[in-house]
This record gives sequence, structure tokens and C-alpha cells, in this order.
Amino acid sequence: MQFREIKENEKVHPGEYLLHTPTNQIVMCGAFIKSQNKIKVLAQGRLLVGPVEDFQKIYVERDEKTGRRVRTCGGCKSKS
Repeated sequence: MQFREIKENEKVHPGEYLLHTPTNQIVMCGAFIKSQNKIKVLAQGRLLVGPVEDFQKIYVERDEKTGRRVRTCGGCKSKS
């Protein structure tokens, strides 16, 4: 997992998880206000508005995503 700064040409979508660097918390984006250079996020049940510079995007590599598969016993599969 890597954290990268949000560049001028990047978009941040509502529902995306971000790192809020001043509090070192993972927060959920609610709105990206590019004209005001601000982001509204949900952090611990409260709405927080801050400048884009206070946030970083979270990048997870493909092999890290697929490495956490959950195996089942196979009892739920339909019998053919």
C-alpha cells in the first residue's frame, strides 16, 4: 500500500478512501471541490472540510489485492 499526493490533474471520487495527513486517519471522500481546492470527507462520523494538500490517495498494487482470497470448504456449491 502506498500513499501519494493528489496532483492538480487528478480526480478524487466520492466514496474513495483517502489519508488525512494531519490526523493520520483513513477517511472517506464525500465531495471534491476543485474550484475551491478543498475536499469534504467523513471522518469518525463527522464531516471535515480541508485543503487538497492535507490529503493523499491510497494505492494498492494488484498482487496485494488478489493475495487475500478467502477459501471456502466447498459445502455451499451446488451439486451437478
